[in-house]
Amino acid sequence: METTDKKAINGGAFLITETDFQDVFIPEEFDEEQQMIAQTCRDFLAAEVYPNLDRIDTQEEGLMPSLMDKAGALGILGVSIPEEFGGFGKNFNTSMLVADVIGAGHSFAVALSAHTGIGTLPILYYGNEAQKAKYIPKLGTGEWKAAYCLTEPNSGSDANSGKTKAKLSSDGTHYLITGQKMWITNGGFADIFIVFAKIDDDANLTAFIVERDFGGITMNPEEHKMGIKGSSTRQVFFNDCPVPVENMLSDRQNGFKIAVNILNIGRIKLSAAAIGASKAVIDTAINYSNERIQFDRQISKYGAIRYKLAEMAAKVYAVESANYRAGQNIDDAYERLVAGGMDASKAKLKSTEEYAVECAILKVWGSEVLDYVVDEGVQIYGGMGFSAEAPMDRAYRDARINRIFEGTNEINRLLTVDMMLKRAMKGELDLMTPATAVAAELMSIPDFGEEDDALFAAEKKIIKNLKKATLMVAGAAVQKLMMSLSKEQEILMNIADMASYVYVAESAMLRTEKLVSLRGEAACEGQLNMMRIYFVEAVDALQKAGKEALWAFADGDEQRMMMVGLRRFTKMEAFNVKETRQKVAQQVIAANKYCY
Repeated sequence: METTDKKAINGGAFLITETDFQDVFIPEEFDEEQQMIAQTCRDFLAAEVYPNLDRIDTQEEGLMPSLMDKAGALGILGVSIPEEFGGFGKNFNTSMLVADVIGAGHSFAVALSAHTGIGTLPILYYGNEAQKAKYIPKLGTGEWKAAYCLTEPNSGSDANSGKTKAKLSSDGTHYLITGQKMWITNGGFADIFIVFAKIDDDANLTAFIVERDFGGITMNPEEHKMGIKGSSTRQVFFNDCPVPVENMLSDRQNGFKIAVNILNIGRIKLSAAAIGASKAVIDTAINYSNERIQFDRQISKYGAIRYKLAEMAAKVYAVESANYRAGQNIDDAYERLVAGGMDASKAKLKSTEEYAVECAILKVWGSEVLDYVVDEGVQIYGGMGFSAEAPMDRAYRDARINRIFEGTNEINRLLTVDMMLKRAMKGELDLMTPATAVAAELMSIPDFGEEDDALFAAEKKIIKNLKKATLMVAGAAVQKLMMSLSKEQEILMNIADMASYVYVAESAMLRTEKLVSLRGEAACEGQLNMMRIYFVEAVDALQKAGKEALWAFADGDEQRMMMVGLRRFTKMEAFNVKETRQKVAQQVIAANKYCY
């Protein structure tokens, strides 16, 4: 896709920048080749995964590796791998599309994402030419499977506190790695491990490429888990595991940076997978509601069920819009960096790092939408939803891990604000000027100018005001709490939620506006309705988060003034949201699936 005409938007700048709908990518724009890749993934799930879900969950010997082999033979593992290493060399948003579709594959989706993401990308992005030539082709075909060894019993969110050690051998040819890693996805069958350890008394981690055949590696039995039971999860022990010095990945003490940057990619890909899983659950719930008869009517005819289906659809539509908006931002940044002369691997990392704020937001929002959807899916099934014989049981259990994977949602909320404030302090993001302008606006008489009745005028005004509300609260918190703000986790999470609702609601609006420009208003009734439903949630939730934050740190006249401002910035004209939900529900019920 051409990027030269697009306005470059810095990561995190959505809060202070007005984005034109022409500058965003929407999933309806995927071309024929990308749609074919997506269909290959759907066909693979239908043929190889769905008929074998029970066998996968019992971890039948050899089954998951064989499924990975088959996926590799179809090229599914190599979508992001450059053609020179035997892959398809597709852009980031294509890999997002694959994650989205495969996300409906339960434990298989976890195995595939761990292999293609955190297992392969450290070598692809940080490896030297010899390392890439040796490992990437075999990882791309699935001949070798990969795992990622970062977490330890006493280092989860605080990853850099890991105790695994690497010591140079007396002859200087190998590092001897000793330590314990836990929650290692694909651990039971992986051929290659990306292992993080500290050399001697280093302050920071170093990364190594470790082959299972190097020796000195033992494992505990498979973990018994609440969900994703078919995913191999082991504790891995390294006891003087000899790793050739040439298998150090990147530079000494660069491991923590590798971990952080690879997790950025994992976060946004997790959101894509969560939305793919959500769409599959919605399909199943709609099918059941159309078949289940109570009081002589299909339950899909009842308002309470329709409420659920419409809310599920609206949330999925909004987050999906944000996923591909951010994905295209990453692609566009990559193209600009390469055009400016940057090495392709460095440009891949830099472009994802640029949008780390958006990746953190989407990880939280995607995983929480999936949890909402599976919970309502169980409810729509009623008593059968609680039965292990019905499909909602697996969906419900498998969903829960996503709020923990790739950094807990609490950590990602804190990171969202922390990264934005750090960028502001570095001068990369001018938050202070607009925050100061909002503070001045609070002292002025509100603008009661004529209302614009153009399509999207109301939504654009709402987004503009929600940004002001967020800047007002964040700016006041920084000014009032200063250095102690970092300890006020509840306030930081309030601010993160405000910023996140702005981003996701704006993304839904931009997608809808672009769709209307392409298809016309009449053809986009469902999308317009879902956008408006989501706006109701965004406005209400943002006001609540803002209120809680202000009540926590402001008082007296300052608090009263900002509460007046918060109410002013979270006003929304009344409209019949109940009727709007009914219309969305009727569309999906008639289609017997999520049809957007």
